[in-house]
Amino acid sequence: MLLSRSFALSRLLPIGLLLVAMACIQGGASLATVLFPAVGPAAATSLRLMMAAALLWVVFRPWRWRVARRDWGNLATYGIALGTMNFLLYQAIDHIPLGIAVALEFTGPLGVALWSSKSRLDLLWVAIAVIGLGILLSLNHDNDASTIDLYGVVCALGAGGCWAAYILFGQKAGAVNGMQSAVWDITIAAIVIAPIGLVDIAIEAVDTRLLAIALGVAILATALPYTLEMIALPRLPTQTFGTLMSLEPAFGALSGLLFLGQALGLLQWLAIGAIIIASVGTTLTAGRKETVNTPYPD
Repeated sequence: MLLSRSFALSRLLPIGLLLVAMACIQGGASLATVLFPAVGPAAATSLRLMMAAALLWVVFRPWRWRVARRDWGNLATYGIALGTMNFLLYQAIDHIPLGIAVALEFTGPLGVALWSSKSRLDLLWVAIAVIGLGILLSLNHDNDASTIDLYGVVCALGAGGCWAAYILFGQKAGAVNGMQSAVWDITIAAIVIAPIGLVDIAIEAVDTRLLAIALGVAILATALPYTLEMIALPRLPTQTFGTLMSLEPAFGALSGLLFLGQALGLLQWLAIGAIIIASVGTTLTAGRKETVNTPYPD
């Protein structure tokens, strides 16, 4: 009895927290679309990052830890990649369904995993991922929701490239205290993206209701999931974390369906499933057992 309770706390609890974090991120992305008609996706990105940075500064007080001069370059690159990724993802979901945008964005971490792996089975995962992407990028499907806007596709793939850069530079930036690094990353992202998003926004267009929605997006999509991840990730092996993270395109598709009414065609669900299978397969064949110390972005 004691052993089973210990197992639940040590493994099932962090898994549950990570699943809740993914649901929050995709729910926050769905909520962000409410802001698009009034302020546009760029301003919505800026408001989310600024409010999330302010919240995390209040909660985690990063000034208590000194950052070495040699770490600022990695933190800056890390933060720029995070901000650009968020900017491009919101541009994408303004033009294509959320589930498809997240699946296309997921090519970033999938590509990093495939590039760094040595297993021959990865050829199979590459083939499955390519088939899934080929279906998603096809323009001729049976329903209107399946029509893919080229600009949205390019932005989603660009967000994936930024996610890949985030992962690669995150390995270096991780030398800084985990949550301190995350707070500085989001702060740098806000500083970089805010001028782009707020330059054309009309002050009179931003009312109390919109600010409340933006605050909800900041909490759901950034502050809450980052906090949950910092609790969960140090307790999870890399393989478990990678497998769970592979479910994010499914969370995106379900969030789009439930909150935005974005019904996808059967082929598109199969394509998203193919990308998930490729990601899970890559994670399992990698076979690494170390723990994860930094949260993933979105």
